Amino acid sequence: MTITTESPAAARGRTYSRWTALVVLCTGALMTILDGNIVTVAMPAVQRDLGFTGPGLAWVVNAYLIPFGGLLLLAGRLGDLVGRKRMFTAGLALFTAASVLCGVATGREVLVAARAVQGVGGAMTMAVVLGMVVALFPEPRERARAIAVFSAVGAAGGALGTFLGGALTEALSWHWIFLINLPIGVAAWAAAVRVLAPDEGAGHGHGHGHGHGVDYPGAALVTGALMLTVYTITGAGGPGAVTTVFLSLAALALFVAFAMRQARAARPLLRLRLFRSRLLTGANAVQVLMVATMYGFQFIGALYLQRVLGYGELATGTAFLPAPVLIGVLMLGLSARTIGRFGAYRVLLAGLVLIVAGMALLSRAPVDGGYLTDVLPPMLLLAAGFAAAMPALTGLAMSGAREEDAGLASGLFNTTQVVGGSLGLAALSALAATRTDGLLGRGSAAVTATAEGYQLAFRVAAVVATGALVLAAIVLRSRAGTRG
Repeated sequence: MTITTESPAAARGRTYSRWTALVVLCTGALMTILDGNIVTVAMPAVQRDLGFTGPGLAWVVNAYLIPFGGLLLLAGRLGDLVGRKRMFTAGLALFTAASVLCGVATGREVLVAARAVQGVGGAMTMAVVLGMVVALFPEPRERARAIAVFSAVGAAGGALGTFLGGALTEALSWHWIFLINLPIGVAAWAAAVRVLAPDEGAGHGHGHGHGHGVDYPGAALVTGALMLTVYTITGAGGPGAVTTVFLSLAALALFVAFAMRQARAARPLLRLRLFRSRLLTGANAVQVLMVATMYGFQFIGALYLQRVLGYGELATGTAFLPAPVLIGVLMLGLSARTIGRFGAYRVLLAGLVLIVAGMALLSRAPVDGGYLTDVLPPMLLLAAGFAAAMPALTGLAMSGAREEDAGLASGLFNTTQVVGGSLGLAALSALAATRTDGLLGRGSAAVTATAEGYQLAFRVAAVVATGALVLAAIVLRSRAGTRG
């Protein structure tokens, strides 16, 4: 009997290839995350060039978010069946091609259609990334480090999008916020084909093709329900509007029909047993509240700098830079070690406490405020809190899923992130606008009314963050949670 052992050189090579694969996965994810934010600062320039109306301009964002949020769950499940590498590389190629179409668009319809295709490619890319990270790093300590790296890229990418959008628009033109994806996308795709290990997927070898394991009626129901939900949040009018109520009821009906279908289907798209995991379900619920808070800060905070303190596009983007820098330093330098020492549960709670404190400080942001005194301190608290909370929350969510459901769990986690972000933006923006309009109607000065509207939004965000803290403390406490 011959016993073979892996040489130290082979082990080092295998470790190197896994971390190289993580870099490739993070690059693909970063492109899609940046694209959700990079366009916001360039919106006035897009409107001037292409002649968008005010309501029509919102579709430059919505056309991306609706398919992105609606297809994450389906793309995650398909990745489990046909192979996550296939789904990732196909999504990356589609996203890159659509980015070029966005960059060369000379008409409104072409830009909106290309943004929708970008959303499809982005969903295919992002849906399977967490599942691939979990598969690459089965050992708990290495997995915690890998998730910290991935979370740092995601968190920093959101804030960097604001900076890059302003810089590229002012230095070149808004077209380059999309065209910059071409060289990055081509390089990432080529590296993914070479570096990522092939995986056949759970649908391989069943004799009926990959599609045999897909519940197509269930896929249609949940995709329609998610797209309708994102559309209702982002584009259907103010809270209480008849259209909003009707679409909300329609989305709810589709979700109920989907749940009933999954309970009866021979090969369900979403195994309902997945939700029996308290860690997975609880982590997704906490994420909705936490991300709603953070997305609200990013959007309302940028408006406060521009409309109250008088910052320009590039200055606003630059003002946000300390947040991604701090997030990157803390996540890469401390996050995995801190989780390993204190456990994901405790680190998550500490992060949420910092987020609540940061939002409470922001709710005092005055009309004559200053960046160094009224914006930077709470921003750093929020960044530190998010740097602690997000990797811990991601680890808890993915630890509650089986290996064969990793892609689906990844898609679900990303879906709740999109829904939470959309809810935060819509609700906090509506609250701020309503408060501002009411004060203007009573004769307040425009800048004073605007500032008080933003203060209300930040106060509500602090309450939402407190809700996330309480929910996490109650639901996520377990032996797995305290161990990390």
